[in-house]
Amino acid sequence: MKIYAHRGCSGTYPENTIVAFKAAAQLPIHGVEFDVHLTKDGELVVIHDESINRTSNGQGFVKDLTLKELKAYDYGKWFSPNFKGETIPTLREALYVYKDTHHHINIELKSDIFPYEGMEQKVLEMLKVYRLEDRVVISSFNHEMIQHVKKLAPHIETAILFMEVMIAPHEYAKMVSADALHAFFPTALRKMGKEIIESGSQLRVFTVNEKPYADMLQVAGVHAIFTDFPEKMYNHLNK
Repeated sequence: MKIYAHRGCSGTYPENTIVAFKAAAQLPIHGVEFDVHLTKDGELVVIHDESINRTSNGQGFVKDLTLKELKAYDYGKWFSPNFKGETIPTLREALYVYKDTHHHINIELKSDIFPYEGMEQKVLEMLKVYRLEDRVVISSFNHEMIQHVKKLAPHIETAILFMEVMIAPHEYAKMVSADALHAFFPTALRKMGKEIIESGSQLRVFTVNEKPYADMLQVAGVHAIFTDFPEKMYNHLNK
């Protein structure tokens, strides 16, 4: 079972920051996951929430602030004084960390709350510039956007994110043109999880931070997990 660092090494570093990504880049894990939003001036930035309130010393929605305004705030001190001075990364800066590593990169498009017009095209253009098209999977809770990504770039892997128990989700994934399914942890142990695995579809599960849960998912045949503690999980599963 493969391991992805969720928002970088977010259990031990401030999530979605360069320091968290550099820590993950040093690990022999399979991949890394991070989230992308679009700023007021059309720049791609890496942050989970629609607002900067939780993970910075600023306030406001990403969509209402320019990159320069976003860069003025601190995104590390909330986690620990040791990380004071961390800024919000652009997608370009995050990709640069992994351009020469082996890691598979999961880019989640956070367009399920606010519709970021043109986000998918901007992401695809940047992946082409960095020559990373064969090392990424683009995921989202916005399944319309995933379908559009596949139309724009059929050669790039896509995945749908979902929280709920579904009927025949692998069939739904085919309809959306998604290559993989990224499921909320408890749902993967239901009947649908078994059906996804038996169908031959890739099933990756978020967010798994406890060793017993990782063991259960491995036994079930899940292909990969997203975890805030990738080093701990890697050592556990490869002991």
